Amino acid sequence: MSSPRSRPRSSAAAPLDDEDLLSEILLRLPPLPSSLPRASLACKLWRRIVSDPRFLRRFREHHRRNPPLLGCFVQTLYTVHFEPTLEAPNRVRQTRFPFPIDTGGTVMILGCRHGLMLIFLWTRNQLLVWDPLTGDQHRLDIPPGFDKEETVINGAVLRAPEEANHFQVVLVGNSDIKLTQAVASVYSSETGVWSNLVSTLLPADDPHVPTMVYHDMCSVMVGNSLYWLLSGNWFGILEFNLDRQSLSVINVPVEIIDVGSCLLTVMQAEGGGLGFLFISENCIQLWKKKTDCDGVASWVLGRTVALDKLLSMNSEEARILGFAEDNNVVLLWAFIGDIFMLQFKSSQLKKLFESHHSFSWRRYYPFEGVYTAGIKS
Repeated sequence: MSSPRSRPRSSAAAPLDDEDLLSEILLRLPPLPSSLPRASLACKLWRRIVSDPRFLRRFREHHRRNPPLLGCFVQTLYTVHFEPTLEAPNRVRQTRFPFPIDTGGTVMILGCRHGLMLIFLWTRNQLLVWDPLTGDQHRLDIPPGFDKEETVINGAVLRAPEEANHFQVVLVGNSDIKLTQAVASVYSSETGVWSNLVSTLLPADDPHVPTMVYHDMCSVMVGNSLYWLLSGNWFGILEFNLDRQSLSVINVPVEIIDVGSCLLTVMQAEGGGLGFLFISENCIQLWKKKTDCDGVASWVLGRTVALDKLLSMNSEEARILGFAEDNNVVLLWAFIGDIFMLQFKSSQLKKLFESHHSFSWRRYYPFEGVYTAGIKS
């Protein structure tokens, strides 16, 4: 009987010589910027596989729903720049994603999702869909039916689960015929046209003060619906259901005096479904919307997180910057000048970077994506 040392090793090495099997193994590497560049250094075969454009497309598509938080786009009065959040060796250069247009105070970022950014160009009455990872740009004219004189418009960009090469834009705002109605339209890059307007009545106590989509808080996608905060005459939530192509309004679980205080946001609830986060009395309240057996929906308070236990701050010193959907984390600004990421599942608070500027002068837009650094496709 031969000893273990004398046994041939070819059978053990064979799987790594099978390109199809090896591709499947490499496809499952973590979607971090350093993963594929490191793999490419192993040998010529590995480099050929991870450099192949077809593999890169598969890698990005495979990890589309679990991308890392690469950083934030930070908008000031006149500039937009990228602020990385990952640590080395996955840290993306700050200059890697230069903003594609001159801001000049005439653009409004409407949000980032699925590796795309949606930008409203005020003076041109257009939307710009920008892919920071590839540099691709698509300009869309605003369809008729939206009031842009007395109220503001908002919107969201997304990719369909099985259509990585196409995107949709959902535009929401007040009707140009009746401000007490919210309207929405959907653009498909596959067809190149906007859908017909859908509408819903907005609650209003005072007909002279319109209720409108709050412009400083981006949309949040939960399941197959998009949500925006409503402010003005009435505080609530606007829902657009992508399956039914319908609009509806939802009451919030707490009394809101000022949406502009940035102490609240819509988010994904623990365990799934629509959630609501609210900072009050030094605590972060996590609410969840539930529906009983009779189909009656109501808000239920889940757990609370004490701010003073996470960090030496109180509710007057913390503000919500945004919600990163794929990582299910909330970005917080602290009065001490730091930006933090709060992961509710683990109750961990992590410092991302410092900000030495006034909160009112800046807006932060979390950017999640699969960035294959150093690999050409």
